[in-house]
Amino acid sequence: MAKRFVRAVFPGSFDPITNGHLDVIHRGIKLFDELIVAVGNSPSKDLLFTLAERVEMIKPLVKDIPGVSVQSYDCLTVEYAASVGATAMLRGLRNLTDVQYEFQLAMTNRAVAGIETVFVMTSEQYGFTSSTMIREIARLGGNVSNLIPQEVFEKLQKRLAEIGTKQERDNCIE
Repeated sequence: MAKRFVRAVFPGSFDPITNGHLDVIHRGIKLFDELIVAVGNSPSKDLLFTLAERVEMIKPLVKDIPGVSVQSYDCLTVEYAASVGATAMLRGLRNLTDVQYEFQLAMTNRAVAGIETVFVMTSEQYGFTSSTMIREIARLGGNVSNLIPQEVFEKLQKRLAEIGTKQERDNCIE
């Protein structure tokens, strides 16, 4: 019998991509023939980077991982997964809160679109990080350099400096 080809998507906003995300990608590709890091548009989130900027940040980080590619999408995740022929979704779990949310989402995705979800536990050192937390810590001047790739940290610092300068101009703060 011929081996079945399995394509999966790893969806997220990745604003910014974290070392935890990269950990899930490295371990997740071992489970699938192909893994698409699917960078989504999240209008409900207070994003720092555009969709195109996030894709361009991720591409060099995964270019040397065979079977991994990066694409953007701007529709329901299950619609995107179907459009690229994915039969599975990869999701990382950090804690019990993630389990509850992700379980409900996985059940919904299976009921609505027939797509299975495969969960990978993040490594212990990344179990507490999220892009949202990293954005908030960085906005308040905290050092997040050990939580995200160096090149992403540099872009984050630059973006926050741009935003700070713009806010200072807008508020006439000297």
